[in-house]
Amino acid sequence: MLAGGAVALQAPAAADADLSHARAHWIDRNTLAWKTDTGHRHELVYSPSGNVRVENGDLAGDRRVVPLTPVPGGLTAAQRARWPHLASYAAFRVAVRDIGSVLRGQVVAVERDRGGRLLNATGVQIPGVLDDVYGRAASRARLGPVWRGGVPTLSVWAPTARRVALDLAGRTVAMRRDDATGVWSVTGAPSWKNRRYAFRVTVFAPSAGRVVTNLVTDPYSLGLTADSERSLLIDLSDPSLAPAGWKRLRKPAALRRPSVYELHVRDFSASDRTVPERLRGTYGAFAVRDSAGMRALRGLARDGVSHVHLLPVFDFATVPERRTDRRAPACDLAALPPDSERQQECVAAVRDTDAFNWGYDPLHYTAPEGSYASDPDGPARTREFRGMVAALNRAGLRVVMDVVYNHTHASGQDPRSVLDRIVPGYYHRLLEDGRVATSTCCAGTAPEHTMMDKLIVDSVVTWARHYKIDGFRFDLMGHHPKAGMLRVRQALDRLTPERDGVDGRSIVLYGEGWDFGEVAGGARFEQATQANLAGTGIGTFNDRLRDAVRGGGPFDPDPRAQGFGSGLWTAPNGAPAGGTGAEQRARLLRSADQIKVGLTGNLRDYRFTASDGRTVTGAQVDYNGAPAGYTAAPHEAVTYVDAHDNETLYDALAYKLPPSTPMADRVRMHVVSLSTALLSQGVPFVHAGTERLRSKSLDRNSYDSGDWFNRLLWDCRDGNGFGAGLPPAADNRDKWPYARPLLADPALRPSCADIAAARARTGELLRIRDSSPLFHLPAAADVQRRLTFPLSGPGETPGVITMRLDGRGLDPRWKSITVVFNATPRTQTQTVPALRDAAVALHPVQAASADPVVRRSAFDAATGTLTVPARTTAVFVES
Repeated sequence: MLAGGAVALQAPAAADADLSHARAHWIDRNTLAWKTDTGHRHELVYSPSGNVRVENGDLAGDRRVVPLTPVPGGLTAAQRARWPHLASYAAFRVAVRDIGSVLRGQVVAVERDRGGRLLNATGVQIPGVLDDVYGRAASRARLGPVWRGGVPTLSVWAPTARRVALDLAGRTVAMRRDDATGVWSVTGAPSWKNRRYAFRVTVFAPSAGRVVTNLVTDPYSLGLTADSERSLLIDLSDPSLAPAGWKRLRKPAALRRPSVYELHVRDFSASDRTVPERLRGTYGAFAVRDSAGMRALRGLARDGVSHVHLLPVFDFATVPERRTDRRAPACDLAALPPDSERQQECVAAVRDTDAFNWGYDPLHYTAPEGSYASDPDGPARTREFRGMVAALNRAGLRVVMDVVYNHTHASGQDPRSVLDRIVPGYYHRLLEDGRVATSTCCAGTAPEHTMMDKLIVDSVVTWARHYKIDGFRFDLMGHHPKAGMLRVRQALDRLTPERDGVDGRSIVLYGEGWDFGEVAGGARFEQATQANLAGTGIGTFNDRLRDAVRGGGPFDPDPRAQGFGSGLWTAPNGAPAGGTGAEQRARLLRSADQIKVGLTGNLRDYRFTASDGRTVTGAQVDYNGAPAGYTAAPHEAVTYVDAHDNETLYDALAYKLPPSTPMADRVRMHVVSLSTALLSQGVPFVHAGTERLRSKSLDRNSYDSGDWFNRLLWDCRDGNGFGAGLPPAADNRDKWPYARPLLADPALRPSCADIAAARARTGELLRIRDSSPLFHLPAAADVQRRLTFPLSGPGETPGVITMRLDGRGLDPRWKSITVVFNATPRTQTQTVPALRDAAVALHPVQAASADPVVRRSAFDAATGTLTVPARTTAVFVES
């Protein structure tokens, strides 16, 4: 109240009009979803010239208005199922006659009061309506370069573009639009072969707030010039792009179940002095038959590794592809102290211009990376990539590609944004306000959208047909819809040797089934996560066994948390978080139960006796509040104890084992830890160099740590990489207080004998796995019937797991196989009543082992007692 009783008049609230956001969602041609008050007046405003803006409290610029009609009850049940994150939004009916014209301009949703005053204005997300109107392109269109009779046709999906022209080596060529599909295409001439090209796309770009003309490479590029500056119009059927014998290439025989070796192309040879210097770090290094690296790979293949998994080899953004543009650290890294900060400083100074990156930053999904080619500025990358595949096949190894369809390096108008500069706002997943989702680290794609799904399927099929790729590992697969992964599987299954030159059914699929980010918990669709993929045959990484063996988790603030393979309770390291002896013992028994589930292939429904005496299923064993078991078939679990992510197994054990642990015992614990993956029913997965005690000097995230921290040393005289300096500060500084004394300790640097012992024991485990069908049981029912943990229960020995496999009617050599994993520092006895009076002996591979300790393993037939030395995995066979 004012003096005299006057009432103060409230000024009208300013309009909420931020056109840089997009809070309205046009989900199909007839429906717009928006969280707004349906009691007001609503409009869809569009501008062909893209110049709508807010001035003086209202909209200005060239614009047309379409009234929006509220839909009583909101979205339909089918719409809510399709768009669950919008289920509570109001629905408005859109009636537009020429919808194509509207979608080729700027689109704004407007709310006004009954008097016409602007209350709210926002941009509009249009992927849903684009799929509804133009989604037929998924089945009708062949995008990218298509050759018929030596004549190329180029097609690009750009339904929102006002104009698209082809830039062919600097000459502009008109393209024709198909109004039914939104595809622009042009047919050329044979002379176009191997020419450079790009698309000149005129389109409204919400991130710029105006109509722009972008010169952008082809999202379906098959070839590229250096640094991806232009697409290259190549024909993958051209014989000049294939190495000798490519058409006649024969695949190694398929094993009962894959055994995977994870390798980075540059790591493989960058430090290998037996490779000519010009070929180090390239595809061509795999063709050097007598290099140390290729000898090592052939040896692994003989032992039982079936597939080499290559970290990303598609075109990625962060390595200069011309050698002359790269920089090396300006330090004598080898001369610096093992615990120095200088190495990581020198590496960090050139990290953006050196030759190394893991490659999880895609530019073009269906063209080989140029930095691995002898000449990135032409077709050599295609020929040499195929040469690498052929060389690995000749070495007895099939090839898996690590693919990263869940994000791109950039979005918006960034010069290294490809998809978003052709169809702005479509290929990337947008949050509810229109910002690009970045929970995957970068600009997240939207595989739930029809044409992104098509791009993925088309890309995978191209790699399979034209590069003879034998498997695909999907990065952050939980950000993909399950339905999309099944479409990938179905597309591969349709490939036949007669028609396509490959057997698609033999191609393996697996990936990271983590559940997080804006899609977590099925917020937008049924995800391709661990539990959701049960029964599909698509594998996921088993973090349960990894953490139970190593101890703790990959993001622990104190890296010394112990597990089954790192001395929990049996060799405590004194870390404050370790807890009392009783707490450690209980935790060790729980870890053993998680490992038992992992040994079954992480089966959800497998029933066994837990360490506390309860009969449980795999799903009833707890893993941080989630079920430990989640698969429906054993091959759906990819079982591992280390990978390129997080510390290597050697480095994890360096943190976790008591500092005084002798190197011989470290090697034994390393092998015991690895044995849980290699002798499981899942798909065993080994990080390159783990068999050789590989270290990254305690670096937990070496994606951009240069060649120095990522060295893969085939010559044991060069060590294993430990003591290369404190790991890079960006991801490891908080661990430096733990790392510094370890790196300075010369006792933690293994000798050639130590490295050779680890390699030999790994090979023995692989050969044991390959010696019997009992380690490759095909189905959950077979695992339930044949695999038991006979001593599991209240009386089991902490730190020891005994697994028995019944071979009757299956294994022609042995009635049973019994594996004892003894992670304790003492000899242990395990009495198995079913083995009393049986003819049991140490597995022939271990009986002939150069390891005198495992050869001391013994069996007493009178009692059925197995005796296993300390820190040893022993395998016994019953004749």
